[in-house]
Amino acid sequence: MVADPIPVPYARLLPRSKRLLPVIAVLMLFILGLPVSPAGAAETGQAAGRKIVVGGDRDYPPYEFLDKNGQPAGYNVDLTRAIAKVMGMEVEFRLGSWSEMRAALKSGRVDVLQGMSWSGERSSAEVEFSLPHAVVNHAVFARHDSPLVNSLAEMAGKTVAVHRAGIMHDYLVKTGFKGRLKLTDTPADALRLVAAGSADYAVVAIVPGMYLIRELKLNNLLPVVRSVGTWRYCYAVKKGNDELLSRFNEGLSILKNNGEYQAIHNRWLGVLEPAEIPWRQFAKVAAIIGVPLVLLLGGLALWSRTLQRQVALATADLTKEVAERKHAEEELRLNQQQLIQADKMAALGVLVSGVAHEINNPTGLILLEVGNLKRFLADALKVLDGYCRENGDFGCGGLPYSRMREEVPRSLEKLQDSGRRISRIVSDLKDFARQGEGEINTGIDLNAVLRAAVRLVEPSLVKATAHFSEEYAPELPPVRGNAQRIEQVLVNLIINACQALPDRERAIEVRTRHDAARSLIQVQVRDEGAGILPEDLSRLTDPFFTTKRDFGGTGLGLSVSSGIVKAHGGALTFASTPGLGTTVTVTLPVHKEEKS
Repeated sequence: MVADPIPVPYARLLPRSKRLLPVIAVLMLFILGLPVSPAGAAETGQAAGRKIVVGGDRDYPPYEFLDKNGQPAGYNVDLTRAIAKVMGMEVEFRLGSWSEMRAALKSGRVDVLQGMSWSGERSSAEVEFSLPHAVVNHAVFARHDSPLVNSLAEMAGKTVAVHRAGIMHDYLVKTGFKGRLKLTDTPADALRLVAAGSADYAVVAIVPGMYLIRELKLNNLLPVVRSVGTWRYCYAVKKGNDELLSRFNEGLSILKNNGEYQAIHNRWLGVLEPAEIPWRQFAKVAAIIGVPLVLLLGGLALWSRTLQRQVALATADLTKEVAERKHAEEELRLNQQQLIQADKMAALGVLVSGVAHEINNPTGLILLEVGNLKRFLADALKVLDGYCRENGDFGCGGLPYSRMREEVPRSLEKLQDSGRRISRIVSDLKDFARQGEGEINTGIDLNAVLRAAVRLVEPSLVKATAHFSEEYAPELPPVRGNAQRIEQVLVNLIINACQALPDRERAIEVRTRHDAARSLIQVQVRDEGAGILPEDLSRLTDPFFTTKRDFGGTGLGLSVSSGIVKAHGGALTFASTPGLGTTVTVTLPVHKEEKS
């Protein structure tokens, strides 16, 4: 079973951050409206001056569908409207059969598809994908009297209904499925074929499948395998339309931060509404619960007023100047913490887009079973070696035993190493995502922190360069700091280096060094990218200043990183030559244990 990696859910910002979001959104839209270059101005004007045609499936509830009045509705439609509103775009919806919509995007009759499952083949040959906005799990549906199956392989020789041009159609064709495929224009048609006995099974996304079974009253159907494929669900644009894609990515990010995305997601993709309670029963329950609750609330209100008077009396002696100063300091601390977490979650959204939900359980199972297989193989080889000596070489698994005896142990070692690597990466991601101020006066191993950061951004490094190198100074003393925050800074710097490279032939280098004379440790991130203009160097850590506005940059990454480094008693410095590359140096003090 193939399941593309899935992003973990984005964390919400703290409630107070909502006060900053309208200001940030206005600043970003204002800056995006300025003409950076003649070509950039033309593209932006084109996107803003005409309707953006948004394509989708006419019958894929609850994601997107035409309602009883023939109007576009569903999760995708509400999300697109919200993005259009926050980004100042005008959109026009065109919903039809899915195969028609894919062809319309390719021919340019629509500008963007609002819901398309990610796959490597589609990404490399057909479209550009946005950041994922949902996760779609696919299931096998069958009649109550159908033979039970546990996987796609067990349906070989059976008639399977599948949505034409959908991700499962692509996957079954690619993997050489041995059954008979019956293609339909909509998931509903696939389920009807199974309900009528014209097909043995249907492979349909589980949320639309359960929704359609309820709405169409196909009571003889049920899901028999609940997960045969999991894909990230994204916006998709035609190859080369990066400007439009960045606008949808930015709008999606704003919605995730202000809570509107979660409201839309819960409204359409949350659990089904419970059965309606008769009004008489509701009135009875309300009376039983309501009267004590009203009395309790009344008591709490009186208690609250009493406490308020006591607090007012207790604080009456405090001067206005001291109160205002404390309030200002608290507001500043909260705002700084929220900005740090906002940047951290934005970086985390990119990093974890390739990690599936609950990956720890299958990884642990892999490591456990590989160990059992290795012990079994060690015992089995003794018997097989004896048989081989007595009877000569023999076939085993389609290959000579002499060859398999060498290959199988190596394969098990590779599986075990890969499982351990997955476990380390997931652990690093959990540490990276964990929120909290943390202690910044403890000793940490900077080499270990840098290695963890490199593991986290490995997919971005592989995509950006074929020449990545790392050098770790031996026996580094511990630095004074908090591992999670320093890791956040290093991840940000490496991601920036990846984005600066024009092609994979340019190099990126990271290294650590110890300045024993000054009791300092440095981390350097060097790239051979486009470099930075001299007049921009002094502004790199200013809030909202960015040279990547057209690519969705917010201008907060280096500002937040600089604040974190300063809070650790260190410094963040830049050296760059336009056209040759940039070197960023993080300098931190060596941790000195206090003597008791």
